[in-house]
Amino acid sequence: MDVAIVGVTGYSGTVLYTLLAKHPAIDQINLYGHKDEGKDGEVRYLDELIPGFHGEHIKIQPFDPQQIMADNEAVFFATSAGVSSQLAGPFIDADFPVIDLSGDYRLPDPAEYEKWYHKPAAPADHLQKATYSLADFYQSGTNYIANPGCYATATLLGLAPMVQGDLIDPDTIVVDAKSGTSGAGKKLTDITHFTEASDNLQLYGLNTHKHIPEIVAQLKKWNPAVNAIQFSTTLLPLTTGLMASIYAKVKPGVDQAKLMAAFNQDYSQANFVHVLDGTTPDLKEVVGTNNCDIGVVYNPVTQTVMVISVIDNLMKGAAGQAVQNFNHLFNLTETTGLPTLPAFV
Repeated sequence: MDVAIVGVTGYSGTVLYTLLAKHPAIDQINLYGHKDEGKDGEVRYLDELIPGFHGEHIKIQPFDPQQIMADNEAVFFATSAGVSSQLAGPFIDADFPVIDLSGDYRLPDPAEYEKWYHKPAAPADHLQKATYSLADFYQSGTNYIANPGCYATATLLGLAPMVQGDLIDPDTIVVDAKSGTSGAGKKLTDITHFTEASDNLQLYGLNTHKHIPEIVAQLKKWNPAVNAIQFSTTLLPLTTGLMASIYAKVKPGVDQAKLMAAFNQDYSQANFVHVLDGTTPDLKEVVGTNNCDIGVVYNPVTQTVMVISVIDNLMKGAAGQAVQNFNHLFNLTETTGLPTLPAFV
């Protein structure tokens, strides 16, 4: 089958292209630009825009929804916030398969989106036709897939068994999350400048991070008793990798065995989620893969559970999960085209 990518030049788009190029069900990848990617009318080719993509002399075609739908069976939006909300309407109206890596369709309420993203929201009726899809808990819905954010993915996978099983006090959830600089995208900011990021740790987006509302919304679907979480993000002096350190007070009678029983019930058959009993994972165990490794450690002295959830922010946190959702949408084997062995470099 032929598929389209809009926004291939960003980090997530580039990783997405490399995954789809090796995907056995993909015959051809067609690339399309948008106004953020250069001057109108300028002819651009993939191997000219991305160093190292030797021989990938593929033209970035002008964005044309009707042409995209005529020439492809699905389209991926790997665009920054505020782009797909303005471009995706024709695909939604035509019920055409879309996997959107941006945050534009993760929140069903336009006012909520504008509050957190400070950009115009997509029309309310279009937002209602999008399905927020944490791929490891995939449920069939609409043809418009809103791919979760990287912090949301690691956090939700780490919390799901405990929240669904009502094992923790929902008012005590604290998440201390950290990510490499690629999670901030290609556009240079003050905190991602080499001089600031190297040999340094920087907190950012305190109480304002865009992934907070999607995390809370999904948690409330699992357990309406969840009202809010304490959530912080730290920039690591790394290229890729994300670690969410999650803490919560357990309910009476909950111990390590009961916690592990819940995690094993949710993930014993999961292809990409691996749970460690009483120990914690490292970032290098997942970098380069679509895996999420989770360590569960209970402290009986403080009645506190600590869950460490690690992912590659560009793979499981973006492009890899998008391919996983694509596989689900087209009834392909979930693991098709996705790496499970870490880079270890």
